[in-house]
Amino acid sequence: MVVRVATVAFEGIEAKPVDVQVQIANGNVVFTLVGLADKAVAESRERVRAALVAAGLALPAKRITVNLAPADMPKEGSHYDLPIALGVMAAIGAIPADALEGFTVLGELALDGTLTPVAGVLPAAVAANMRNHGLICPAACGPEAAWASGDMEVIAPRSLVQLVNHFKGTQVLSRPTPAVRPPALDMPDLADVKGQESAKRALEIAAAGGHNLLMNGPPGAGKSMLAARLPSILPPLTPQELLEVSMIHSVAGQIAGGELTDRRPFRAPHHSASMPALVGGGAHARPGEISLAHNGVLFLDELPEFNTQALDSLRQPLETGEVAIVRANHRAIYPARFQLVAAMNPCRCGHALDPGFACKRQPNERCAAQYQARLSGPLLDRFDLQIEVAAVTAADLVLPPPAEGSREVAARVAAAREIQRARYASLGRENVTTNAAAPANVIESVARLDAGGTALIRDASERFGLTARGFHRVLKLARTIADLEASEAVSRPHLAEALAYRSGLTGMRRAA
Repeated sequence: MVVRVATVAFEGIEAKPVDVQVQIANGNVVFTLVGLADKAVAESRERVRAALVAAGLALPAKRITVNLAPADMPKEGSHYDLPIALGVMAAIGAIPADALEGFTVLGELALDGTLTPVAGVLPAAVAANMRNHGLICPAACGPEAAWASGDMEVIAPRSLVQLVNHFKGTQVLSRPTPAVRPPALDMPDLADVKGQESAKRALEIAAAGGHNLLMNGPPGAGKSMLAARLPSILPPLTPQELLEVSMIHSVAGQIAGGELTDRRPFRAPHHSASMPALVGGGAHARPGEISLAHNGVLFLDELPEFNTQALDSLRQPLETGEVAIVRANHRAIYPARFQLVAAMNPCRCGHALDPGFACKRQPNERCAAQYQARLSGPLLDRFDLQIEVAAVTAADLVLPPPAEGSREVAARVAAAREIQRARYASLGRENVTTNAAAPANVIESVARLDAGGTALIRDASERFGLTARGFHRVLKLARTIADLEASEAVSRPHLAEALAYRSGLTGMRRAA
């Protein structure tokens, strides 16, 4: 007799069905596990053996064969422990054989029989619900699984014994309730920033349209401080965005306590991050920082200090909104539509733009150009706003805090985003919610220029050497500036401001 238990294997954020088949037969006393399993799955034999002993059971002195079907699909992770253990228990009659029908099972076993959290519970729960299955998972993951559907049966025991008692009817486990992470009370506020009015304006525009932003300025000017306050003016995630973000974080094992939040992700990796750390990869094709920042912000401080190859690997995801990680036995596609915000110093010492400063090694322009040459032109071309952040003077610091903070700016950003959402929904583009994500042909139709605007952008294209990508990004930026003013038409002042932000590093690029 073969006992079957349903579980899943992960390909990106997709949960593929896996059939755990357990057979106990006469023969040599051996516990064999087949089905293209990795080291973590192979080691489950010892965890299952110890957990069963802790529950008062012993493996029979027979040949135990566990097959993970389909056999040609790679299996990795410790979440196969629980389905294997339950399959063995059903095969020896410790639990009813039909108790596991209609359930998808995943969970890791400790040696004392308790269940420990595993990654990927939310995608597994969504896949189980689509198959009209219930879900059995560790208690710590129950609040996360409960988000998949209010009608799906979710059993979340703390231990193997508790689950057995539930099947026997001696202990009834209640359905877990979805958990929500409480909002942060100490979120940085724009009211903390004194001076830098032009940089605040650029930050507001970037937030309103989801545009990429590059800040260039001396040390201590407040670039990192401004970037840290960007989440405080971004609107909360929509339900669809929340599901996408949570599934990525679930696969990465970064949902603590099963608590979901509608705050947009803000990822700020150190400049020593490698290319696999940024775009994803490794032996098991795990999601990288750009996927963990999906529908949120990726902040790269000290941009030129990052590895050049790692930075250039961001170019394709910035255009497509996804990244395909391909390995010898893995291929995973992760969503990666993120807003890139970066900060950099003008040169190695950081003072090339200071009035009266003269570099001792070479002219300021050459020193700054050599430092910026670490960044490729195609990468810089993907920044919609490129601004210079001047140093804050003592006169600015002694002023009282500004009257306008993040709450007022967030209201304007939310209004502009709602205009964009309604606009693209009326055009049948429900998947486009910001101007930055709009295709080129769509942005041309929603940002029509009058004769004066057409002449302005033609002259600017020749003067600044705008690429086709740069041309359309200027249109997107001008459309966002008009949306902040609730203007239906993109006028010449909107376009002029967009071009001013776009040309921030043109001189430095030419010098390089």
